[in-house]
Amino acid sequence: MIRGLYTGASGMVVQMGHLDAIANNLANVDLTGYKRDTPVDKAFPEILLRRMNDDGVYRFPLGSVDTTPIVGRLGTGVELNEVYTVFEQGPMKQTENPFDMALEGLGFLAIGTEGGERYTRNGSFHLNDEGYLVTKEGQYVLGDNGPLKLKKNNFVIDQDGVVWQNAALAGDDRRLVTLEENEWESMERVDRLRLVDFDRTRYLKKEGNSMWVSTEESGPARTQMQERPKLRQGFLEGANVNVVTEMVRMIEVNRSYEANQKLIQTEDALLGRLVQRRDPRLNEE
Repeated sequence: MIRGLYTGASGMVVQMGHLDAIANNLANVDLTGYKRDTPVDKAFPEILLRRMNDDGVYRFPLGSVDTTPIVGRLGTGVELNEVYTVFEQGPMKQTENPFDMALEGLGFLAIGTEGGERYTRNGSFHLNDEGYLVTKEGQYVLGDNGPLKLKKNNFVIDQDGVVWQNAALAGDDRRLVTLEENEWESMERVDRLRLVDFDRTRYLKKEGNSMWVSTEESGPARTQMQERPKLRQGFLEGANVNVVTEMVRMIEVNRSYEANQKLIQTEDALLGRLVQRRDPRLNEE
């Protein structure tokens, strides 16, 4: 009976972990490039229950057979094994902003930070005061040759991530360029966005703001990919979170939590009745 208390308690702890993951998904439903989390549970082995007072061993010349009546199986609880990130493609949202970029397919954009290289699917960028392409937090967007220095209205990025500019208007950094005057008469390659992938993406570590960092289990970032993701300029990738699905999961988690709570209350009541029957002194009142 005591085992039933621990079984119910372990179920409640697991459901709390599920609820935390759902709450995190709902909180980041509007975060560009966010990938939803899915908890993975691990069940402890089940116990086969038999009647203790019956001699269930039947012996014969070649050996013996266990004939003890089987009562049933008892689960010993579960635990939260890991929180798995689902890297499904999120919805594409057209913004027509040349500084917005989205990836179609598996892969990440490389970002240079003070703590080293980081990786993201959040392509909401802008130019800083020095003309470098940066994230909202001011971190540099990396190309194959380092940080990208661009000029507004004087760059385009193709599906392969190659950055092009009009060389005729790129000489003077202080000269402003308008869309009307840019006729792209002298196309020049600037660089190519550093797009990477990993051998074991599931082991990447989240750092917030749609940023990931590589780990020993994920392996180092590699630029050689079987199928390089397509880059869409003027688009952003939304979070792959379905609000309706997450709300349904939240209801299921609450119901499961309540069921485990009822189990503990029932076990506690039965244990109290058992103690009162075993000790007559508790019934003298």
